Amino acid sequence: MLKFQLSKRGQDAFRILCIGAHSDDIEIGCGGTILRLLEENREVEVTWVVLGSNGKRDKEALKGARSFLAGTGTKTIIVKNYKDGFLQYAGKGIKQFFEKLKATTSPDVIFTHYRHDLHQDHRLISELTWNTYRNHLILEYEIIKYDGDLGSPNVFVHLTEQMCERKIAFVLKAFRSQVGKDWFTADAFWSILRIRGIECKAPEKYAEGFYCRKVVL
Repeated sequence: MLKFQLSKRGQDAFRILCIGAHSDDIEIGCGGTILRLLEENREVEVTWVVLGSNGKRDKEALKGARSFLAGTGTKTIIVKNYKDGFLQYAGKGIKQFFEKLKATTSPDVIFTHYRHDLHQDHRLISELTWNTYRNHLILEYEIIKYDGDLGSPNVFVHLTEQMCERKIAFVLKAFRSQVGKDWFTADAFWSILRIRGIECKAPEKYAEGFYCRKVVL
């Protein structure tokens, strides 16, 4: 299988934009890939956006982002307080936020929600990402949950076992408010990483899967 590398030649920094509807979405959906990109690229600029957070989850959002981005030279962490489950009703305000965001960053790669995710907040964020960034590489991440909406990814990022261990440890430590939920367990996170690793013959058995609508070669 022909492989492609997410990196940037020359002196310019590799710019990454991560967008999540809720305070743990980015970490769960693409945390391992972020760790790998930060390890493999010397100069990286990361913009990390969480749209729906409030109260103690604000602190969790910051803790999660800082754990994954530790050591990153240039990072911007934005946490907004739109209500969980009601993002579609605040669509105008969120759209205006996206337009302001577009004026501040032109990323090389964007990580956002899967367009067929059954959570209404996730679908809205995916739609607004594509409406706002129309000429960028966008990779849509997936999140396991009760709805059973996992699909068949067409992009895979191989991860080492150590990267997976770090990802899962960071998630479990940062988002203590989610402890007790049946999907918020180490074995659940390991399971999806292992399944995606099988699907792409990952050399160390693990991978994260993404959905890419278009790419120019």
